[in-house]
Amino acid sequence: MAIDFHAHIITSEYKNGLSTLGIDPLKADGFALPNWSAEAHLEFMREAGIAHSVLSSPTPHLWGEEESLTAKIHREVNTSIAEICKKYPDEFSFVASVPLPYVDAAIKEHRYAKNELGAVGVKLTTHAGEVYLGDPSLDEFMAELDKYKALVIIHPERAAQYPKSPITGGVAAIFEYPADTTRAVLNMAAHKVMTRFENIRFVVPHTGSFLPYMLQRFTGVSGILASMGMMEKVDVQKEFENLYFDIAGDPEPVALDMLLMVASEDRIVYGSDFPHSPAKAILAKKKHLDENPKYKEIFRKIYGENERNCLGK
Repeated sequence: MAIDFHAHIITSEYKNGLSTLGIDPLKADGFALPNWSAEAHLEFMREAGIAHSVLSSPTPHLWGEEESLTAKIHREVNTSIAEICKKYPDEFSFVASVPLPYVDAAIKEHRYAKNELGAVGVKLTTHAGEVYLGDPSLDEFMAELDKYKALVIIHPERAAQYPKSPITGGVAAIFEYPADTTRAVLNMAAHKVMTRFENIRFVVPHTGSFLPYMLQRFTGVSGILASMGMMEKVDVQKEFENLYFDIAGDPEPVALDMLLMVASEDRIVYGSDFPHSPAKAILAKKKHLDENPKYKEIFRKIYGENERNCLGK
């Protein structure tokens, strides 16, 4: 029985927030928001053998130029999710969304969501506005999360700047999502976020995105640049060792093997990406993974100790 670290909840408050901020998911990400209900999610979990789902709001990120309005919308969204989780405490918990890049408002919302609403952590998008994770302007917020030993589930957005005619036909999930995850985590590594704030439990989505390839390249190139005085020296491997990775998406036949070349099997957790991925597709992938003998020992950890450690239990 798995714990799902990559599962979304789409409430009317979230949809209303998008509308209020003038954000169109179809224009932003290339596809419309799927339908969601607690009943459908619970039925999917029963069929998939998922004991508990850590819910997070999907993208697009609720960001607007007016700080007070952005903060108000996040409070409404988090409150609505908390009410659903209270109805199903054994099956659902949630990570709160916060109104970054407004640091003071984000700290306030994190504390409220944690202490009053029962959030188990926060969900952070790869960037908010044009401020990427790892930006020094977010250090005060990271220090807040470090103090709470917070669980942080990272989720990609389409890049702040991208080609007007993307080769993927405008659908962000094909290339833009893994590219932006990789961009954000490398920025975090360059600014030593994972070692400076070592109590935060970061979960990187989609089997590490492009990071299995970039680890070696970033190590080599950053070493050259540091020797030339063009950037600070970074222990890239040490930064990566402090990350968890979910396997939402398509871990077979290549991605999971690539991740295992650069990440410890103790740092891999399950993710479904429901409801953005159809239940039928997720069930087929999970069944194949569960029955693959070469992953037998790994999945003993993924469905047990890894997930408990990631939740901080």
